[in-house]
Amino acid sequence: MATDLIRYDVLARDALRGVLRRVLADAAEYGLPGEHHFFITFLSTAEGVKLSPRLLAQYPQEMTVILQHQFWDLVVTEDRFEVGLSFGGIPERLVVPFSSIKSFFDPSVEFGLQFDPSLPSEVEVANLPTTSVPASPAPADDAPAASDPAAEPPPKPSEGAEVVRLDRFRKK
Repeated sequence: MATDLIRYDVLARDALRGVLRRVLADAAEYGLPGEHHFFITFLSTAEGVKLSPRLLAQYPQEMTVILQHQFWDLVVTEDRFEVGLSFGGIPERLVVPFSSIKSFFDPSVEFGLQFDPSLPSEVEVANLPTTSVPASPAPADDAPAASDPAAEPPPKPSEGAEVVRLDRFRKK
């Protein structure tokens, strides 16, 4: 198997983060249209995340925020968003890098994205040493061939929106 020097997984992840960035930038400029609102889950201790010590103690691993009715001063930059929210009646300012986001969901239209924040960024990927991956061993005689329809189970019918993980597109 050839080494993926283009890193399609990183390109796809960054493109999907671009969707998130654009949606948040539009919300910052024009407000939330119609019934749209956002659930955003992020790693609370990821590099660049800024939370108060009180929130960090309450959410030591990850945190989900909802941008719907009561948020203010939403600012979106190339690598993060900042927003004012109230937690237990106490106003807080959060800084959330896009690289720390695990998931984004807009329940009004059942649209969601999931990210693997542990994946390296494009800059980190550029600095990774290139290695060749050995070819996969030949399948056993009793293993189904790749072109055999029985090799993979048929996809399950969906009951609404499906959150697609980037891992699904990675070679394993």
